[in-house]
Amino acid sequence: MVVHQLSVFVENKSGTLLRVLDLFKDAGIQLIASTISDTVEYGIYRIICSEPARAYDVLKAAGISASMSEVFAITLDNCPGRAADAVRALSEEGIGISYLYSFLLGAKGILVFRTDDAERTKEIIHCKQLASLDDAALLALA
Repeated sequence: MVVHQLSVFVENKSGTLLRVLDLFKDAGIQLIASTISDTVEYGIYRIICSEPARAYDVLKAAGISASMSEVFAITLDNCPGRAADAVRALSEEGIGISYLYSFLLGAKGILVFRTDDAERTKEIIHCKQLASLDDAALLALA
């Protein structure tokens, strides 16, 4: 019901993002989705990839500050309003979303998000019959 996401701390200077991408390229690790949020001095590069545990090891071996966490990923029909419906299902139950990003994969929309209550989120996903993904299911769509 969860996917593993890497969070990589990258300095806001030329070449730091390229170093991470080159490490993945050399290791044969496929990016599925990624997003960067930045501050003045550094960015947080969040990554969903084909082999998160190995990617984490590659980054650590290169001396790059990274962490791995569990986030939720759900599939949506690719039509307007489905993201709003999914977020509403959580919001109406009092769940706060810490961050969210989305992308299209094949004919499906994918929402990746972290909440303030993981256990309750799992219950809501189950009760509302939201189509959740784990690492293997997400990779199979890619």
